[in-house]
Amino acid sequence: MTALFLALPTGRLLPETLDRLEQAGIDVRAVRADGRRLIFPPQGENPGFLLVKPADVPVYVEAGCADAGIVGKDVLLETPRNVCELLDLGYGFWRLVVAVPAEKKKCWPGDLPLNLRIATKYPRLAETYFTRRGRAVELIYLHGSLELAPRAGLADGIVDLVATGRTLAANGLVEVEEITRGSARLVANSISFRTKKEALMRLVAKLEETKGRGEGHV
Repeated sequence: MTALFLALPTGRLLPETLDRLEQAGIDVRAVRADGRRLIFPPQGENPGFLLVKPADVPVYVEAGCADAGIVGKDVLLETPRNVCELLDLGYGFWRLVVAVPAEKKKCWPGDLPLNLRIATKYPRLAETYFTRRGRAVELIYLHGSLELAPRAGLADGIVDLVATGRTLAANGLVEVEEITRGSARLVANSISFRTKKEALMRLVAKLEETKGRGEGHV
């Protein structure tokens, strides 16, 4: 039986992802031992791994370079791909929020400029949210730390992911609206889901057993 290839997200999700895979009986020692390699071929029935940027996980899975992958729901919502969402993994929790400088909290939303300038890494989700509210916004797409934008006068507020809110507070920002929330998900290639369904369902069952008590959303 051909082993699966899994796309794993580098960055903050990787340590817990490796922990969960290990708890599911999957050997990830090679990944832990070599922080520079990006591809690890299957070993027997043990899956192979591709280490890619979180936003690229669904791209590799959709293209069939990986049979399945682990990615945050935020990525799936912001850049939809033709992949099968198999499991809420119950970790990597986040919330997408609107935040403004603390001194402007009382002005939200009516007394802020009619044409809000919002800095974000999530333009699709931000545009959808404000459109539903009937609010005109100028979205400013940034790659780096969004918290700087309001303080530097680039934006009136931000739309960003938060976990604890400490980074917002440290930069003088406060949350005024929650847009959505979510967690890490297991996704699969649509063709692999048909041709390797048995192996994928075994993986789902093993990962289901590792889930903690927390529940994901969306």
